[in-house]
Amino acid sequence: MKVAIGGPLKIAFRPWVEGLENIPDEGPAILASNHLSFSDSFFLPVMLHRPVTFIAKAEYFTTPGVKGRLTAAFFKGVGQLPVDRSGSRGAGEAAVRSGIEVLERGELFGIYPEGTRSPDGRLYRGKPGGLARVALATGAPVIPVAMIDTEKIQPPGKVVPKLMRPGIRIGKPLDFSRYEGLAHDRFVLRAVTDEVMYEIMKLSGQEYVDIYATAAKRQIAEAAKAEREAEKAAGRTAGTAADRVQQAAGTAADKVQQAAGKAQEAAGKAAGKAQEAAKAALGRAEKAEKDTEEKAEKAEKEKQAE
Repeated sequence: MKVAIGGPLKIAFRPWVEGLENIPDEGPAILASNHLSFSDSFFLPVMLHRPVTFIAKAEYFTTPGVKGRLTAAFFKGVGQLPVDRSGSRGAGEAAVRSGIEVLERGELFGIYPEGTRSPDGRLYRGKPGGLARVALATGAPVIPVAMIDTEKIQPPGKVVPKLMRPGIRIGKPLDFSRYEGLAHDRFVLRAVTDEVMYEIMKLSGQEYVDIYATAAKRQIAEAAKAEREAEKAAGRTAGTAADRVQQAAGTAADKVQQAAGKAQEAAGKAAGKAQEAAKAALGRAEKAEKDTEEKAEKAEKEKQAE
C-alpha cells in the first residue's frame, strides 16, 4: 500500500527532504512534527525508509459504506493507527498507550505535539500529556520534524489538493534520559515538550504562539461568529433605516400630493368666483347700455313732440 500511494505522491508533488540521515536504521524513535495539513501524515511516511505509525481518530476506520472502507484502507496503508477518543481521558491516554506499544516493538512512532492542525500556519504550544510521557516512559529518542508548505497544498477544509512541492526537514535526535524516573513531574513534562517545540520552530521557521492550537481555533471561531452577528445586526439596522427613509419619503409625497390637491381645489374655486364676477359685471354693463338707449329714445320723442 505504501508503494501504491507513495509512488503517485512523489511523482505528482515531488516533495524534498533534508536530514534523512537523522532517522535511525533500526530501533525505536519518536518523530515529533508540526501539523499544518491533513496531508502531513501521508508525505512524511512515504519519504522515509522505515515505516512510521501515526495515530488517527477511530472514526476514520469505522465509517460505513464504500467511501468508509476506502478511507480506512488508505489510513492503514500510510501507517495510521485508530485511537478511540471515548472515555474519561479521551485521546490523550489512548495516544500514550498506542505510542508505548509501537515503540516497545522497536518501531517509529509519529506524533503531533500541538494536538491538532494549525489554524493559520503558525506553530502553537505543544501539549505535554502525549509526547513527553511517551518519551520518558520508553526512553526513545525524539526526532523533531518540520513539514514545510503542506498547508498551501491542502489547507484545513479543502478536499482537492494543489500541485506544488512540499518540504520536510528532519532534525537531530533529542535525548531526554536525564529526566529518567520523572515521567509524572508536570514541570519536567512541560520542559521536554517545550524543548522539542523549540527545535521544530528552528527547523520550520514558523512564528511561535504560546497558546494551544485548540484555544486558537476556538478564538477564531468565536471571532467569526461575532463578525457574522455584527453583519446581520448591521443589515437589520440598515434595513430598518431604509424602511424609515422610505416611509418618510412616502409620507412627504402624500403631503405634497394633498397640498397639490388643495391648491388645485382653491384655484378651481377662485376661477369659479372670477367667472361669476365677470358675468355679473357683463350683466351690469348690458343693463347700463340698455338704460342709456331708452333714455336717448325718450329724449328724442320729447324733442319731436315740441
